[in-house]
Amino acid sequence: MKILILCLVMALSAALIESVPCDAVQTSKSARVTGSRAGQRPAGQLAAIAPVVEKAIEERKCPGAVVEIGNRGRVVYRKAFGRRALVPKPLPMRADTIFDLASLTKVVASTTAVMQLLEQGKIRLEQPVAEYWPEFKANGKDDITVRELMTHYSGLRGDLDLKPAWSGYETALRMIVAETPIAPPGTRFIYSDINYETLGELVRRVSGQPLDLYCREHIFRPLGMKNTMFRPLASVRLRIAPTQYEAGSSGKMLWGEVHDPTAHAMGGVAGHAGLFSTADDLAVFAQTLLDGGRYKGARILSPVTVEKMTTPQTPYGKMLVRGLGWDIDSYYASNRGDLFPVGSFGHTGFTGTSIWIDPFSKTYVILLTNSVHPDGQGNVATLRAEVADIAGAAFARTPTPDELASRRAATGYWELANSYRAEQLGQANVQAGIDVLESQNFAPLSGHRVGLITNHTGRDRAGRRTIDLLYGASGVKLIAIFSPEHGLFGTADDRVASTKEPATGLPVYSLYDDTERPTDKMLEGIDALVFDIQDAGVRFYTYETTLGYALEAAARKGIPLYVLDRPDPIGGALVEGPVLEKDRLSFVGYFPLPVRHGMTIGELAEMFNGENHLGARLQVIKMRDWRRAAWYDETGLPWVNPSPNLRNLTEAALYPGVGMVEGANLSVGRGTDTPFQVLGAPWVDSRKLADYLNARRIQGVRFLPFDFTPRDNRFAGEVCHGVQIDLLDREALDAPELGVELAAALYKLFAQSFQIDKTLPLVGSREVLEAIKRGHDPRRIAYDWQQGALAQFRKMRAKYLLYQ
Repeated sequence: MKILILCLVMALSAALIESVPCDAVQTSKSARVTGSRAGQRPAGQLAAIAPVVEKAIEERKCPGAVVEIGNRGRVVYRKAFGRRALVPKPLPMRADTIFDLASLTKVVASTTAVMQLLEQGKIRLEQPVAEYWPEFKANGKDDITVRELMTHYSGLRGDLDLKPAWSGYETALRMIVAETPIAPPGTRFIYSDINYETLGELVRRVSGQPLDLYCREHIFRPLGMKNTMFRPLASVRLRIAPTQYEAGSSGKMLWGEVHDPTAHAMGGVAGHAGLFSTADDLAVFAQTLLDGGRYKGARILSPVTVEKMTTPQTPYGKMLVRGLGWDIDSYYASNRGDLFPVGSFGHTGFTGTSIWIDPFSKTYVILLTNSVHPDGQGNVATLRAEVADIAGAAFARTPTPDELASRRAATGYWELANSYRAEQLGQANVQAGIDVLESQNFAPLSGHRVGLITNHTGRDRAGRRTIDLLYGASGVKLIAIFSPEHGLFGTADDRVASTKEPATGLPVYSLYDDTERPTDKMLEGIDALVFDIQDAGVRFYTYETTLGYALEAAARKGIPLYVLDRPDPIGGALVEGPVLEKDRLSFVGYFPLPVRHGMTIGELAEMFNGENHLGARLQVIKMRDWRRAAWYDETGLPWVNPSPNLRNLTEAALYPGVGMVEGANLSVGRGTDTPFQVLGAPWVDSRKLADYLNARRIQGVRFLPFDFTPRDNRFAGEVCHGVQIDLLDREALDAPELGVELAAALYKLFAQSFQIDKTLPLVGSREVLEAIKRGHDPRRIAYDWQQGALAQFRKMRAKYLLYQ
């Protein structure tokens, strides 16, 4: 049933790309299409557009707008509202105003150009980008394909760093080459300007022409789009809608210069932004797509190519549906509204521009605003949906069975199952550090009197305890054991007293009692420390702090510390979440790490020692055959619960997100059978929270209303109302972003009850917490941390990675 539903969704995303030319009504010369008569009923319905646009202007969502709607080959609505400029002086909006299209550049220019080159056999979707740009393969980008760039599944982050300041197209290319993916290609949707900056360069390399010249010659001139251009001439400046002050709320007003800062730094021509155009020219472009790539005798694309780029091209089974460049069904598709069917397509631009095209009803809706004018405070997301709904009510219809049947072959559904080459590791034969040490007959420890920092997770591949292996090793004298939080057996939730190990009679010093650090008295007679504990791969997991304190003790005493390395159970490829602020270091945050750091315990030891200048005599006993992309169940190692409330890999995958809000007055399922898979409190409305979170369309998870009663821990014996979190796709889930989504939802829905400030120690960033309280979109918050401290952390982290 699931596959049938997915196939239906895929099939809905296509339509027969042909047009019924009709007489034009209220149109400009450039948008006129002639032909037969159309019905009159929708005209009155479209009158509802003016009040919603005027309301948005009154509420300062935008200074003005141009709306142009076409249906079956005729322009049925074309009107300008408000002003195109407020500063330096007010200027009225005109229907022929030229707008900075921002990210509409991606679909109008770059996508079209790439698809033309595909038709000529010069570019192939499944070909690695490095085949056309060899330098691009650096830093793990060798397998990224053209398709993955176009669908935003490359794994590259949102955009290039802007600080320190830089300029020049060639500089941008060097920065792109230096980029490292933040997710394995083909696994996760990350909307990325770098993808289209790269595609713009591919057009230049493959065609021999810069993107602006190529598009002018092969797209805009053939279609008669005379008002569409990169880097507008000064002669048309007064027709252009200015955008924003260059410094945000001060400085020079950007007027005829591209608003996007990266495109600006690149000289105004880039694959992701930089194009300027009018509603009339975009109407021509939209009609061209509805007519299968042809307009007034000029053909820029074949019908099958138009079908290809406007039907689903994203990986098999993913929640978010994108074409090649075009958005079909994702959380960016607000301009589809509620009435145009899935299978229609469009795009938006950050400056306030948007286009939506419905091939079933032969309709397009163009809304152009400069909502960022003058100070970046506008927002037309709601207006886009309202205008789309009015047009959808007038023209949209349900696709017929024949239309669906005719389009199934065009969806590429089965093709896509093999198009994304995400690494499938299967059951490997990873040897943890203790296995490697055992294979060396414990030679590095020969002659040492050893103190072992471990717990129940310290076991070899055969399940034998590290305690027993070292105790029985020839030439090694194990004289003391140290246990972290949860104790030697991993079952305690409270402070743990020191004790004796029953099998060996050795002292067990608790590092989660009156002290959390090894004391000089504990270390008496020890001339080497060994650390063997399974970590969870999350910043606030306290075993990492115990490691840091052990390094400090080893450095203080001048004795070596051997770290027996183990896998990051949630994979070492992804680095996600806010970076801990340096003034917030604590037992739940030893080092300024992001929530999900993507490092093994051995790599963390190298980082702590190096960056904190501890000077410890550190030796990491590396694993064998572990690769960064592997989850724990792909290592072949037996699973041992690392702590009482991480009982399986699903809980471990959700922990970096759900754990971020645990400091507040919530239960995260401790004291239940499914910790970190449920979340709630007596004051939560289960249905309200589940509906809100599902409407957010968070990748990789869904939410079910759920009531539960913890047996112990917070709210023990009380009924908690909340949600059950179903993990649908662990590769697609950005768990720390989920944490922000949870915090934002709880604060928005239950602000009087939710103690959001108590999440700060685990969120780790006052900036992130304040952004949530100001109502910023969680996706924007995540984008900001990716471009800021997280990008700097990745560069520092690269020095300490021990595995590919």
